[in-house]
Amino acid sequence: MEPQSTRAEVDRLVAELEQAEAYEQRLRQVIIDVRDQLAAGHHAAALSMLNAALNDIDSATDVVTHRRG
Repeated sequence: MEPQSTRAEVDRLVAELEQAEAYEQRLRQVIIDVRDQLAAGHHAAALSMLNAALNDIDSATDVVTHRRG
């Protein structure tokens, strides 16, 4: 690879890593929020939050796997 294309690839990988880290933080926050809802006895709210998180996970595959082309 030429230096320019190498730099572009490194930049792309760094951006992808930053996206993945932000995604991980959002999931960790969902876990904390669900745990709080369960501790407060709000089981329906916790279940709703988990369902929303699963929907987000299903629609966010591009964060986990890079699509080329």
